[in-house]
Amino acid sequence: MRPQHIYGNELDSELNFSFSKSSGPGGQNVNKVNTKVELRFAIDKSSILEETEKQILKVKLDKQLNSEGELIIVVQETRSQLKNKQKAVDKFYELINSALKPIKKRKATKVSRAAKEKRLKQKQVQAEKKSRRRKDFE
Repeated sequence: MRPQHIYGNELDSELNFSFSKSSGPGGQNVNKVNTKVELRFAIDKSSILEETEKQILKVKLDKQLNSEGELIIVVQETRSQLKNKQKAVDKFYELINSALKPIKKRKATKVSRAAKEKRLKQKQVQAEKKSRRRKDFE
């Protein structure tokens, strides 16, 4: 198994795009031009990803996959089809790279003596403050 790496533009050939009319900004242009971009990526059918990477993506991106196991990203933010397509591709690689980035293990650390003493001192100050508020009912 090779070390997990971060993908650049290697997966471009496996991306499928479809375009439709957007509901976003554009005025009358919205009714004429297909600016909405739908990017589809079939994880199982990828020849570039390894099996372990496919499994990781399926688990981590589970909520964003459809029933066929495709990752679908829809962008309709701008009036330009080209800009929307670029945003969709950027969003796709950001998702893939963050999902495949290995999680760092937490290093266990001890609370320093100074921090413990500071906390206890603060507790003492607070207790003293509250005890001064009490009235003696004896």
